Amino acid sequence: MNLAEQAARADVKRFVFTSSIKVNGEENDRPFRHDDTPMPIDPYGISKLETEIGLHEIAARTGMEVVVIRPPLVYGPGARGNFALLVGLVRKKIPLPFGSLKNRRTLVALPNLVDLIITGMKHPGAAGETLLAGDGEDLSTPGLIEGIAAGLGVKPILLPFPPALLQMGARVTGKDAVYQRLCGSLQVDISQARDVLGWSPIVTPREGLKLAVK
Repeated sequence: MNLAEQAARADVKRFVFTSSIKVNGEENDRPFRHDDTPMPIDPYGISKLETEIGLHEIAARTGMEVVVIRPPLVYGPGARGNFALLVGLVRKKIPLPFGSLKNRRTLVALPNLVDLIITGMKHPGAAGETLLAGDGEDLSTPGLIEGIAAGLGVKPILLPFPPALLQMGARVTGKDAVYQRLCGSLQVDISQARDVLGWSPIVTPREGLKLAVK
């Protein structure tokens, strides 16, 4: 917020804020849209929403244009967290019990996010918009693992295992959040960016995963 105030005083024309899909929520049974009612549930998502609101207030008061971009999980070289964990397990050819999962998740490759940010900086129609980022092709957890394996040049070992038992095991061990991020569904509708900016992802998930793990 302080940076945005200084930018407005310095006559910066446009301020692009990388927010998070966590503003929309953590899980869904239909793709999140840019105009959905925000439903953040953790301090990180709440802080992102509060910042979005504050930036729009600054924009209304000063005339500086604001563009909000909400990415889901971003993957690329050096990515950490659950993505790095999966890469390590696949590289070591460790059997993974995710073969029966039918979930769908939207991810965004780093080149796609960077391209959307640049488009948001330059496109006249981006001012005041909230843009959701994504690769344009959703993956299941098994599909993600297969894409990682293809990038590494190895064969994944995916074992069929009842999702209900995976969830029960996660609950017993206090890993509910990890289960949700790995096995739940979180889809994002990027049509606003397509329709308003004419933007399309520049790499496919397969290409993005190869770049991320090579």
